[in-house]
Amino acid sequence: QVRLVESGGGLVQPGGSLRLSCASSGSIFSLYDMGWYRQAPGKQRELVARITSGSRTNYADSVKGRFTISRDNAKNTVYLQMNSLKPEDTAVYYCNAAHAKAGDYWGQGTQVTVSS
Repeated sequence: QVRLVESGGGLVQPGGSLRLSCASSGSIFSLYDMGWYRQAPGKQRELVARITSGSRTNYADSVKGRFTISRDNAKNTVYLQMNSLKPEDTAVYYCNAAHAKAGDYWGQGTQVTVSS
């Protein structure tokens, strides 16, 4: 069983920055692919960024060049650095841990609101 706890969300003005953190416990963090997803009101949950157990990354086109995902296996934590935020980035952001054999786990989500 994996437990994921997100933090770092909040209200920020357009053009501002936030860093989200997702702390993991309960399993071997380094073996999991980690991802950040988001869900805006009335929309489906979508992948924002993903980092594999081997630290390969991929990003949604809408955030490329603005967001950076990283992981610290010693701290069992994955981060999402978000720069140049736009109102359309407003959503609940969820952390995901995935392993082909061990399963798929989600955090409770953290709200990010980009507004002036």
